[in-house]
Amino acid sequence: MPLRFDLDYTDPAIAFDPLIDEVFGELQSSFLEMPRGEGFTDYVTFEKGYQALKRSTNDFTNVTATSIEAAVMAAPIAFIVFRSILGFTPPEWAYVTTEQTGVCVDQGAARTMDRNIRLKPLTPRILGATLADQRLRAMIQAGVETLTAGTVPDSAAMVHRLNKVDTKEGIKSLQPIADLGVPYAVLLYERFLGRPFASHRDAVSELVGEVVEGAIKDVLTAARVSFRETKRAERIAGFDQAPDFIIPDEFSPVALIEAKLTEDDGTARDKVARVQRLRTLRDESEGLRRHRLHRWARLQGAPRGYAADVAGNGWQGIYAGDYAASCREHAHT
Repeated sequence: MPLRFDLDYTDPAIAFDPLIDEVFGELQSSFLEMPRGEGFTDYVTFEKGYQALKRSTNDFTNVTATSIEAAVMAAPIAFIVFRSILGFTPPEWAYVTTEQTGVCVDQGAARTMDRNIRLKPLTPRILGATLADQRLRAMIQAGVETLTAGTVPDSAAMVHRLNKVDTKEGIKSLQPIADLGVPYAVLLYERFLGRPFASHRDAVSELVGEVVEGAIKDVLTAARVSFRETKRAERIAGFDQAPDFIIPDEFSPVALIEAKLTEDDGTARDKVARVQRLRTLRDESEGLRRHRLHRWARLQGAPRGYAADVAGNGWQGIYAGDYAASCREHAHT
């Protein structure tokens, strides 16, 4: 059993440095592997979307909203391919669309649309009059307009997002790239700017965290410990940020567990700061609870010393139904 699980943490003379060294000595890296998740797109699927886009646009000589829509209806993953050509994330594309077309596409809608396409990448679809389809059409229109406009000259302080080998001169840049391919050095440079698997890493970031949370649930369940697992972005009364687990629940919390799998110091610092904040909330909650308990006891007519004593001891073993008798007994002693 690791040393940190055998200690009595009520001992004020605990030496924490060996415990910290023990935790850091057990840390391992696993950044070479990522969960696939439901929305993972392999190269074969992506390439089929590229070919659909290439056919529909006549080898990128006829890049219009109509030709892009035709490719997306034949192979929806072509929408993701077109986004990759633009070099936008779903929220960025949503912002550009809202700005250029006047059709409001919020970030959540753009992410949902992107995910739904990745879940059924090669299932042909019809673009109808639904709100989602209207947004998709608007995004395609904004993308075509952005690509047609091309770049503006870079300044000493600014770099244009379309200043890439395949979009620097707008649609004209697409044609030679599609015909002749991309030199390896150029491919490596674009990969350097975008990070390999960047979009997928972002998409499965929550699944990575679930590795730790799943292990915690298994341990608590095996030990028959009651717990409340909070949902993503859930609001819990009394917490400005809800912890991952509350034992047994938020109404009578005894312990809080915050789980995070991290391999960089920035994320680790953020998580430590969050744990420290939870500790502060715990202390504030305990102080407020005692204050309210003391005030309630005084309002019930308890002697001053009795109310303070009850508040200090956490009201252990005393219930509202027995309170009047307890006060009278204390008053006579």
